[in-house]
Amino acid sequence: MSTSTRGDAPLFAHRAFVQFWFAKNASSFGFQMMSVAVGWQIYEITHRALDLGLIGLAQFVPSVLLALPAGHVADQFERRRIVVLCQIIEWIAIASLAVASVMGRLDEVIILSLIFVIGVAKAFEFPAMQSMLPALVPASILPRAMAANASAGQAAMIMGPALGGFLYVAGPAMVYGVSALLFLIAVLLMTRLEYDHPPARREPPTLRTLFAGVHFIRHRPAVLGVISLDLFAVLLGGATALLPIFARDILHTGPWGLGLLRASPAVGALLMSVWLARNSLTRRVGPIMFASVAGFGVATLVFALSKTLWMSMASLFALGACDMVSVVIRGALVQLETPDDMRGRVSAVNAIFINTSNQLGEFESGMLAAALGAVNATLIGGIGTLVVVGLWMWWFPSLRKRQGLVSHPEPAEGASNTI
Repeated sequence: MSTSTRGDAPLFAHRAFVQFWFAKNASSFGFQMMSVAVGWQIYEITHRALDLGLIGLAQFVPSVLLALPAGHVADQFERRRIVVLCQIIEWIAIASLAVASVMGRLDEVIILSLIFVIGVAKAFEFPAMQSMLPALVPASILPRAMAANASAGQAAMIMGPALGGFLYVAGPAMVYGVSALLFLIAVLLMTRLEYDHPPARREPPTLRTLFAGVHFIRHRPAVLGVISLDLFAVLLGGATALLPIFARDILHTGPWGLGLLRASPAVGALLMSVWLARNSLTRRVGPIMFASVAGFGVATLVFALSKTLWMSMASLFALGACDMVSVVIRGALVQLETPDDMRGRVSAVNAIFINTSNQLGEFESGMLAAALGAVNATLIGGIGTLVVVGLWMWWFPSLRKRQGLVSHPEPAEGASNTI
């Protein structure tokens, strides 16, 4: 890794980060393509909204049950090797989806089982990969690196879902095959990545070491407020699990339209992440974050009421841009305030919040849609997001007033911050 510490140093002058960025791009691209195929195929097989929710549940369960052990592993072993092993497992599972599709033996049970396997691998991959980033660039440009890293996934999401939808015309096996190839490329790039990482001090897994990340976050109210805000806002406001229903039954489009809908949030997020990678957030960080989450809720409401494809795409575009601001602020706060030997465990706790808001949010959306219909479920989610923003501004006053990403250690704020 370069030893440069200049805050204005070119981000992509760091070779290890560039390699990491391309590997992240390839795996994200492949995952988003696979997600489009899985969602469309399982709804085509069963025509049940509940099964779309089960896709999220199959990823959520391992992400929560294995998060704390995964964080401990990330702080005890070489993180690059953990990422490589997990991506190999994901590649095997996606290749199995392709083979089963070709053989005509793919049903909802097999799909959900393989998605569960991918969820297990991602539970261990996430804290290891998140903890690697601060070792790839100087601390002075870490927030920009996080924005550029986020743009890798978003750039893949722009073309991945759309291409996945178009390739689905040739059959789901084609989508799964291309996705597996991209994961193989990511594995090869990560295998050859070199970066500075001091050997970890090995500790046996105990309740104290497993819950060290929880203890760390509990004593930093602003960090707790940031990640819990994302948890509840996205848990209520997430509508991506219902996109196959909106595409087919409300907007009356096909797999190509679903691909465009899935890509729209990524376009907004990518443009925002590019801007954030070139412009540091230095003032009014707290108010900006709350405004972005409120914008996420408003965009969700507009999407729920839309009857045209272009309006739905526009609202999802705004949703993605707002969400990216929150992602960069949360990620930079957590990484900059966490020592390296704790980053795996803190990232694991953060993963519980993130995966709960994403995967469990998909399950919640599927359940509500099955009971009340997709439009009503999405409206309830958007309103719930706005309510959460108001409550968190009241419960976490220091977060509401926060100006910069880096600050002095914060004292406990007492009972007023208790949820």
